Amino acid sequence: MKINDYHRELNPEEIERGEHRDFVGGMWDEIGRLQFDFMVARGLKRDMRLLDIGCGSFRGGIHFVRYLKSGNYFGIDGNHSLIASGYEKEMIPSGLAEKLPPENLLVDADFAFSRFATTFHAALAVSVFTHLPLNHIRLCLINLSKCMAPGARFFATIFQCPEGRPVEDPLTHTPGGITTFSARDPYHYRVSDMARCTGDLPWTLQAIGDWGHPRAQRMIRFVRTS
Repeated sequence: MKINDYHRELNPEEIERGEHRDFVGGMWDEIGRLQFDFMVARGLKRDMRLLDIGCGSFRGGIHFVRYLKSGNYFGIDGNHSLIASGYEKEMIPSGLAEKLPPENLLVDADFAFSRFATTFHAALAVSVFTHLPLNHIRLCLINLSKCMAPGARFFATIFQCPEGRPVEDPLTHTPGGITTFSARDPYHYRVSDMARCTGDLPWTLQAIGDWGHPRAQRMIRFVRTS
């Protein structure tokens, strides 16, 4: 998959072949489990409501739905075919469809989280900010701040550029060998860039850094202030 092809809808033949797993970047088992283990280690409880931003075909979602109480997982993605194929090929065969009401899934590319009409205790965005310009990241943080409970935490991955390095230069990340850019997808950012996105918003930011991602995406944490 080319990175800028993400919003291309999978056709029925591709879905039947199971290509929804590769379309979200592959490493299905490894990265899916990594997300889950990370969030549980950071305090995710079964009775919390979790928002999975860029849920795709549920690479991480399959683990979260199994773990959380029924109805506590919410997913949003801009690609309808990924959500549909993930539900058909992953959730239903795993016996998890009853724990994931259809109204908990939203096809939307503009971060319209308010359409869920609830508040969240935790949120996660893996491999989302890595494909977005800063104004879209800012929009995500604006909209998310309106539906996160005070003290709720939002974890997001970025390709991180060191603070002292010219941000305009291409940067190759190890492990994984992904080359990123300042002005085109895949993007890299300094932590200070993320901090600027929180300006005037009820978020505090902490850089977590390495969390074991096989393609060197780094983790940052936003905490919703009261």
